[in-house]
Amino acid sequence: MDRLSVQQIISKIENEETFSAVSEDYAFTLKISKYVPYACGAVHDGHQFRKDLWNNCLHSEYDRWYEEDPETKSMVISHPIVIAGCDSRFEYDLNRDPENAVFDTAWGKQLWKNPLPKKEKEKSLQKHTNFYKVVNALIAKLEEKFGVCIVYDMHSYNWQRWDREVPTWNLGTTNIDNERFGVQVETWRQALAGIQLPHGIKQTAKVNDTFQGNGYFLKYITNNFKNTLVLATEIAKVYCDEYKQINYPEVVAAVEKQLQTLLPKHANEFYNTFKE
Repeated sequence: MDRLSVQQIISKIENEETFSAVSEDYAFTLKISKYVPYACGAVHDGHQFRKDLWNNCLHSEYDRWYEEDPETKSMVISHPIVIAGCDSRFEYDLNRDPENAVFDTAWGKQLWKNPLPKKEKEKSLQKHTNFYKVVNALIAKLEEKFGVCIVYDMHSYNWQRWDREVPTWNLGTTNIDNERFGVQVETWRQALAGIQLPHGIKQTAKVNDTFQGNGYFLKYITNNFKNTLVLATEIAKVYCDEYKQINYPEVVAAVEKQLQTLLPKHANEFYNTFKE
């Protein structure tokens, strides 16, 4: 993996080079092993939290981990195009618009002992800006090359804090063109519902049951690219103990292995349906 500037990454995309890179400021990674009409994103996978902010932060390391989406990059790592955040959403949230990306409060609790200095906020927002410059270049290239594109926007959520039964998988679709892409939403839901998990973990997949797909990553791509479908795909954190901060690698591996087959099959069907 190379460490590259944003401009170097964009240049490689524009030249259709294959590469694996971390951004110069270690804020995100991008792997392109082959140009295909689909990409995977894991914007909340990151856990880094820059040291300048530690003493001013009221949330613990566990509080941050609990609200992040650990292992979501691991679930799609085998696919040809994967972009993922390295930094915690508590530093800046890639799934929120720039005006709201740096939190003052997080999940009902004040985040900072003292208001964040302007220069610290600007440092965080610059990382957010850089990420979206690369997203823009990437999706523009895929649409230019293939005419259409599909993005699997991977997330996870804390299922144990709900006071009702919630699905293993949730698709958020309120901000996509459901009239145009409704069939593809349903075939993806069915594919996820068929994934087998160890330890008898119940397997269900629903649409807009727990989350509706209101994230900025989805909205940004949807609003800027007319022929790209973004599927906000959330797995309940059945792959870890969300209270003890223990990951279950065998569950992550089971998801990753089955997505190796299911995801390209779904993407290929999408491409064959919508290509000109």
